[in-house]
Amino acid sequence: MTAPRPAGIPVTVRAPAKVNVQLAVGGLRPDGFHDLANVFLAVSLHDTVTASPCDTLEITCTGPGAAQVPLDDTNLAVRAARLLAARHGRAPGVRLHIDKDIPVAGGMAGGSADAAAALLACDTLWGTATPRAELLKLCAELGSDVPFALAGGVALGRGRGELLTALEVTGTFHWVFALADGGLSTPAVYRECDRLREAAGTGFTADEVPAPEPDPELLAALREGDAGALAGALANDLQPAALSLRPALAATLDAGRAAGALAGLVSGSGPSCAFLTADAASALAVAEALEKSGTCRAARTATGPVPGAAAVDGTVG
Repeated sequence: MTAPRPAGIPVTVRAPAKVNVQLAVGGLRPDGFHDLANVFLAVSLHDTVTASPCDTLEITCTGPGAAQVPLDDTNLAVRAARLLAARHGRAPGVRLHIDKDIPVAGGMAGGSADAAAALLACDTLWGTATPRAELLKLCAELGSDVPFALAGGVALGRGRGELLTALEVTGTFHWVFALADGGLSTPAVYRECDRLREAAGTGFTADEVPAPEPDPELLAALREGDAGALAGALANDLQPAALSLRPALAATLDAGRAAGALAGLVSGSGPSCAFLTADAASALAVAEALEKSGTCRAARTATGPVPGAAAVDGTVG
């Protein structure tokens, strides 16, 4: 059993990025959301959040892309601290520092990772001892991807993606992420998905589009640790919309596949592209080829699955 943490000592928590190995999108619901069958896999790109004692709520950020991170109440880490404080009826006095390594606005849930890390860091700093199930509920209030950033591993997300079921997985998968210049608005990508479906005559509302379901072959590939089978099952219903809004991503996908990736797809709502490779050496070769291709700003390698948000110094169980 972990000993109580001395009061006033800063807490640093790191949380992972994600890739959606399957993103099945249902029709538009009356509330403006879409039901999802979203198979998340956490990968070894992390942001870290340090929570330190402070009389007020302050936030700073460093790392690649830090200039694009808002330092006000629109920041999910700030919202997480305020939500946890309100839950326990206390003042949200904390200094949050985000050290970015997850690409900003890349479709890899960096903001959600910051929110999950901030929740865990503040809960430890303040000694509020929030039960895990309650933390997951608070995560869901903050955003659809935040619960998975706390949970990590591999999971199926239902509802808006926030209702998680852990999935069985064997081994490690090797990934390359091609980073694009600029971001893509997630709401805009969903709107484009609806528009394309309506234009195709297939319907776009929840009454017209079949309920999304996970692919049994993809789930079997994860269970068996079969990268080749997983490559054949990767799917993202938002990819046509992302390509419609950012046609240049097609050249990135072609370059990664030509370089030897087993498969590639747009990561979530984009604009990063994710490539599954056979092993670490292949990942390095694909990343090098992508950077030389001129079709992306940079390429990063990663492995997964990895655990969810956890304290760097081991003070959070």
